[in-house]
Amino acid sequence: MGKITVYEHANFQGYSREFTSDIANLKDVDWNDCISSVIVVGQPWVAYEHSNYRGELLVFEEGSHNYVGNKMNDKITSLQMITENLLNPQITIYEHDYYEGKCRVITEPTNLSRGHDDNTVSSHKVQRGVWLLCEHGDGSGFRYIAREHEHLPSYRAIDFNDKLSFLRPLLPGRSY
Repeated sequence: MGKITVYEHANFQGYSREFTSDIANLKDVDWNDCISSVIVVGQPWVAYEHSNYRGELLVFEEGSHNYVGNKMNDKITSLQMITENLLNPQITIYEHDYYEGKCRVITEPTNLSRGHDDNTVSSHKVQRGVWLLCEHGDGSGFRYIAREHEHLPSYRAIDFNDKLSFLRPLLPGRSY
């Protein structure tokens, strides 16, 4: 399925550790708040600021990531592998809570900030794949992972109502 190798310093320097399954609290394995670079093989991984997959998040798709960025450097506390099928992604976004109002089916990366749907989305249904939803058109700000078959009737539940500006499906890794 895949693995992530984490390094204590940028550019894959220092001590390293390999994970092949989720870890809800890196304190349990003495790796809390010390990750600066990663290598991902296979499916994407999501790194979270807090234990139990909470707080700020970063997505690492297959490849070498020589620096996790200033915002998350030495702040990662949990890791979660994406296990869903990522082929043929599809999400339906809705203008209002509870899947009301105008809707739009999306199957590829979409920058809503360039069109009529910027900051107007209030709910979604994921048909296939896993999606990264972002507050700003450049992928920054608040981020949320929307998983296959997830129906989120109100973005008020995650304090994201009328804030969605960019979304993209996560990319599948190679099969090994």
